[in-house]
Amino acid sequence: MSETLADDYGLSRPVEGRRVPAPELPYRPRTPQGPCPAIGLIGCGGIAVQHLNAYLHAGYRVEALCDRNEQRARDYQARFYPRARVVTDYRELLAMPAIEVVDIATHVKDRTSLIEAALRARKHVLSQKPFAVDMDVGERLVALADAQGVFLAVNQNGRWAPHFSYLREAVGAGLIGEIQSLTFTLHWDHRWVIGTPFDRMEHLLLFDFAIHWFDLTACLLGDRSPQSVFAATQRAIGQRAESPMLAQALIEFDGARAAMLFNADVTLGQEDRTVIAGTKGTLVSSGPSLSEQAVTLHTEAGVAQPALEGTWFREGFHGAMGELLCAIEEKRAPLNNARDNLRGLALCFAAIASANEKRPVRPGEVRRLPGTAPTTDNRQPATSL
Repeated sequence: MSETLADDYGLSRPVEGRRVPAPELPYRPRTPQGPCPAIGLIGCGGIAVQHLNAYLHAGYRVEALCDRNEQRARDYQARFYPRARVVTDYRELLAMPAIEVVDIATHVKDRTSLIEAALRARKHVLSQKPFAVDMDVGERLVALADAQGVFLAVNQNGRWAPHFSYLREAVGAGLIGEIQSLTFTLHWDHRWVIGTPFDRMEHLLLFDFAIHWFDLTACLLGDRSPQSVFAATQRAIGQRAESPMLAQALIEFDGARAAMLFNADVTLGQEDRTVIAGTKGTLVSSGPSLSEQAVTLHTEAGVAQPALEGTWFREGFHGAMGELLCAIEEKRAPLNNARDNLRGLALCFAAIASANEKRPVRPGEVRRLPGTAPTTDNRQPATSL
């Protein structure tokens, strides 16, 4: 131990390393090199605006829009893709030979049957998350996609938010060595849910919101198996929302831990911060919102701060669909494939069960979203991000 560390017990701030150029990493969403397959969108609810805006910006071909509310589909047609065909029956969309990819953005309760129908029609599928609320059903859909020779991917758009995408690429490139800890702390204002169906969700934060962070944890730690999840929720003093606005989760891995702390009732001084500490360096991302983030990479070479471009929604939705389209072109499984996504769902389900039962839960022990029937979920609204 150095004399300085011995004198102050390691409490002083170490001298910052010299500034070095940031590594150039492929964090931007990808687009196929050749012609893009035709896309059909099923579900023209509020979140579909973000899908269509991102696809239009990326130059993707949306050839059909489907919603039981025809006027809602026609409004999106006029706003984004005037030449797209509008239908109210998803079976009519699935029967279109030109459609190769189906983007399913419906409510959770409708997804399983729609995914299955699309796969049986031999369409590649990008499903809004979660693609299933039952692990057995999810595994069955994965097997069906394999049998049909098509891809089933999940719209975990957070992976392609500029800061998370850069962090993911930096970890994958080995820039910080083996991950020892992941720490996510979010303090933001989520009060927009007041008076909406989201506010009636018992686990709004751990399910609808934190599902991104469970997915990121599973993605960043790769094949390392989680040992346990311990989670809790609580109402914040003074909160007006029905659903608890405080939540936390601690995930234990062999030689590593992931911690999440959420306060969704912060009105002033909002901050989102991520710290990934590894054996060879540390990555830090912080900012006042999920689309305003500054990333810093600390290694022996010095301190690097990449200049990132883009926002969560546009680049996130572009990236999720772009990865599927590139995978189709390159004849490989997409990074956001449903089989791998089951690992993040296992963390999410374990966290909710832990919060309910006030005990650590081993991921995989809980086979479906707590509070739901074995094969369907009739009470959850569509996810918000």
